[in-house]
Amino acid sequence: MPPDAPSPTTEEKRNAGVILRRLHRRYPEMGTALDYADAWQLLVVTVMSAQTTDENVNAVAPQLFERYPTPHDLAVADPEDVEKIIYSTGFFRQKTKSIIALSADLVANHGGDVPADIGALTELRGVGRKTASVVLAEIWDLPAIAVDTHVKRVTHRLGLTTSDDPVAVERELMALYPKRSWSGISMRFIQFGRDVCDARRPRCWECPMRDRCPYEPKSEPPP
Repeated sequence: MPPDAPSPTTEEKRNAGVILRRLHRRYPEMGTALDYADAWQLLVVTVMSAQTTDENVNAVAPQLFERYPTPHDLAVADPEDVEKIIYSTGFFRQKTKSIIALSADLVANHGGDVPADIGALTELRGVGRKTASVVLAEIWDLPAIAVDTHVKRVTHRLGLTTSDDPVAVERELMALYPKRSWSGISMRFIQFGRDVCDARRPRCWECPMRDRCPYEPKSEPPP
């Protein structure tokens, strides 16, 4: 866990528990919408998903993995060829650099195997805590909370977190929830952010958290 976790009150923990239970009822089974076959593929597609949609990534990933089926293959890939394949995901030059570098690091330091450890994962070039946490939670159901823009926005609106720093948000959520529930948190908040708690126009009129949400002003349904 990141250091210096805050100490929420009993009532804050109770409120957080109510919110998570409602999310579980709404999304009984929840996982990433990214398509992948193994931990390495999930690492790669999660890096590629930055600043684009999962649909865009899923459209190009099959071609990428057909051409480069293992970390060993992608580690020695021609960057220009990779850029052409993932161009439509945006920021393709930086993403190409990152996925080649992380694959090279996996081969050099782990024999091509993805380590089930957040410290080892974040030592891979191009892999931050969010990406590492997605892999740990999705592949091994290990206690990890990935904080993206949806998680930060929704938990802030609901009054569960206060920080603008993703690592601090992760720390606040870890303090609110028991460790056994961490792996199931992120994807539910992410999907809820997509379905209901939209960044520009949250659907407050149909929100199951309305009675728990201090966010103002509440938006009204369209006429």
